[in-house]
Amino acid sequence: MIKHKDHFHGSDLEKIETIYGIKKEEIVSFSANVNPLGISPKLKNTLSDHIDAITTYPDREYNDLRQCIADYCGTQKENIIVGNGSTELISLFIQITHPKKAFILGPTYSEYEREISLEGGKSTYYPLHSHNDFGLDLEDFTSHLNDDIDLLILCNPNNPTSTCINRKDMRVILDVCKQHDIYVMVDETYIEFTENYDEVNSVPLTAYYNNIIILRGTSKFFAAPGLRLGYAITGNSDLLSHINQYKNPWMINSLAEIAGRIMFSDEAYMKETKDLISTERKKMYEALSQSEKYQPFYPNANFMLIKILDDDLNSSILFDRCIREKMMIRDCSTFPFLDDKFIRICFMNPIDNEHLLNILMQ
Repeated sequence: MIKHKDHFHGSDLEKIETIYGIKKEEIVSFSANVNPLGISPKLKNTLSDHIDAITTYPDREYNDLRQCIADYCGTQKENIIVGNGSTELISLFIQITHPKKAFILGPTYSEYEREISLEGGKSTYYPLHSHNDFGLDLEDFTSHLNDDIDLLILCNPNNPTSTCINRKDMRVILDVCKQHDIYVMVDETYIEFTENYDEVNSVPLTAYYNNIIILRGTSKFFAAPGLRLGYAITGNSDLLSHINQYKNPWMINSLAEIAGRIMFSDEAYMKETKDLISTERKKMYEALSQSEKYQPFYPNANFMLIKILDDDLNSSILFDRCIREKMMIRDCSTFPFLDDKFIRICFMNPIDNEHLLNILMQ
């Protein structure tokens, strides 16, 4: 088995290609959490008709795109700002607010802590635990919020646990944060994959709370990570003014603007995606629940965290076993509060999912 210190991200196919000698085009990435349908046929067939758009600058205000996103999310155009992927917006928000101390619900995406550190701030974590199925104890969690904290970061659904905070509980959190003057950044990258979208979507709260900003993107649900189109939603006009003052002009290119307008109105593609993920999520969870080797945690998004119960297995062994079959899973040992007994997989098409299950059950 190949030993490596680095743990591969879903976008690290070039590294896999070099180390394992497998062509990246042949790898099925269960690590990247990207919609297995790929980009929609409507986008593929339509975008090429607008290639001439690159000969002109896009609208600096992105009015048409922002209106399309607002209609899609159920908010006002004035509450929307677009950026070069949600990661850029995370960075921009943290650069503007300069939080000295952030409180992060973990285990979660490492970029939050990195960006805070780059701005000279410090981060502390509130850990979710496997013995509680990584669910949030709301009363205990809110008791840890205090005046020393500037920023609370929540990924919802959370990566890698695939757990959710419903809107009712989010409102409780926002109320407590208002008491302590804490701003709340909610990363909703995976929100469209959820079964109970109307219960966990926090966008309606932006109409009543000025201490929340919601981040979303097109990389995962719309299978367009290379497009680098993200957006943020907040009802805080002062914050929007600051972001617009400091952001670069033309944060996204002309083709990304057009692609966005096509994506957010493609209802047939959205329905097909939700139906596929719903079916495969149920099948994969039930199959692994019946195994004595694994404990899957109930997934709300398009991915699932799995604990390895077999004493003879760990995340590195399983990663190696799967990649040799040209299937890439996520070794979760680098996430805070997890170890080499955890892996994460996303849901792909039925044939690939069945193949992965067969490998895991060996």
